[in-house]
Amino acid sequence: MRRMRRCRSPAPPMAAVGGLLDRARRKEAVRLRRRRSVLYSDPSAAAGQAGAGAAGGPARLLALAVALRALNCFLVQTSFVPDEYWQALEVAHRMVFNYGHLTWEWAHGLRSYSYPLIFAGIYKALQLLAQDDVQLLIWIPRLAQAVLAAFADVKLYSLVQHLENAETAKWVYFCQLCSWFTWYSCTRTLTNTMETLLTIFALSYYPIRGSKMGSSCKYLALIALAIVIRPTAVIPWIPLVFSHFLQEQRKADFILHRCIPVGLVTIGASLIIDRVFFGEWVLVQLNFLKFNVLQNFGTFYGSHPWHWYFTQGLPVILGTHLPFFIHGCVLAPKRYRIFLMAVIWTVLVYSMLSHKEFRFIYPVLPFCIFFCGYSLKHLKAWKKSAASFLLLSNLVPALYTGLIHQRGPLDVMSHIQQLCNNSYQSQAFVFFMMPCHSTPFYSHVHCPLKMRFLQCPPDLTGNESYIDEADVFYSDPLGWLNKEFYNDTL
Repeated sequence: MRRMRRCRSPAPPMAAVGGLLDRARRKEAVRLRRRRSVLYSDPSAAAGQAGAGAAGGPARLLALAVALRALNCFLVQTSFVPDEYWQALEVAHRMVFNYGHLTWEWAHGLRSYSYPLIFAGIYKALQLLAQDDVQLLIWIPRLAQAVLAAFADVKLYSLVQHLENAETAKWVYFCQLCSWFTWYSCTRTLTNTMETLLTIFALSYYPIRGSKMGSSCKYLALIALAIVIRPTAVIPWIPLVFSHFLQEQRKADFILHRCIPVGLVTIGASLIIDRVFFGEWVLVQLNFLKFNVLQNFGTFYGSHPWHWYFTQGLPVILGTHLPFFIHGCVLAPKRYRIFLMAVIWTVLVYSMLSHKEFRFIYPVLPFCIFFCGYSLKHLKAWKKSAASFLLLSNLVPALYTGLIHQRGPLDVMSHIQQLCNNSYQSQAFVFFMMPCHSTPFYSHVHCPLKMRFLQCPPDLTGNESYIDEADVFYSDPLGWLNKEFYNDTL
């Protein structure tokens, strides 16, 4: 008998309808889950993904930033202020190669070895590799500073992308790259430059109101490091930390378990570093604040009217960014007022000190750049025209100050370097008859030539009739030279 194939009996009509309804419900549930995931997803995360795509990914953005800042480094061939050499590279050169000049501040414990130690590490590595050529000693520290500046640029971009969106982040990044003063300063070996970069890094971890990002320990540690390098770094952070303190529900925990431990660790590390190189226990940060703030001895190097930062300092470093900064301050939401408060507070505090310099308020420039980018993002009709104006108007001062203005102090060191290759090196003597610390010193020569410059330490004894060596020389140059070098002419 042939085997009969068994056939499934057809489902009842009601069962078929029930199956269709069940399948439809499952599809609808999937759609609802998708809607819920979009509805409750973090908008900043979505913006971050969009921003990563727009920027070509974090790695490409960082590579672009490093390339731009490296170019920036090589297109800045001028001198700004003496401290970029005398309080950093010259000290590092002495630490590693055992010759170099320490200015009067080091005799009074007003400077910490923490910052020069970074460059001393670079110099030591070059020495161990037998690559301590003078050009490498000059450029490698500046390239290291350029790489840090590139990381700071990317951090600023990421911060704004998280707080706002990729479009705003793009405009803030554009304003940062266009800033002539950032171009002029960010690759220099100045404590003010490191202070500014650490401020950006710290800001990227700051728990701003209404944002889910932030890490108290990280941003406090970066602030503490900035204060170790330059004690006045505390000034812009006073309103920010106070605002964070008011937001904290567990205030005692914030003070006892975050602020105090971070402060003790960083100050302890600074004390140990300075103990090693000074040979005694020195609290540099206290000495620095006492000298510059309480005793106000900085007036020895010049004084300015109280309004200087408002009428000249801030407008100059902002340049053509100024109208966009003002516009951005008006447009920005209430939660960003803390950034504006940090700017105003810092400028007010520095205005109370008689001695003023552009570089002192450099750390507030990133806050200002944020408002500039916010302004450009919200421009409607003439956004491209405004961007072109910013780029072109900053290009001229950036190139002029980077390639022409005050390049003589560095060019003259190139000529002095040639004496090191001369057979008469031991007999050579270089005397700088110009204002004290006008040029770099052994860090830009790297051979033990006999060199001298006119001294200009301030009087710390209260002698009102005190005149430094440089002023005595300029009052009667020929008479001073005859008296000083009389024995050499016999």
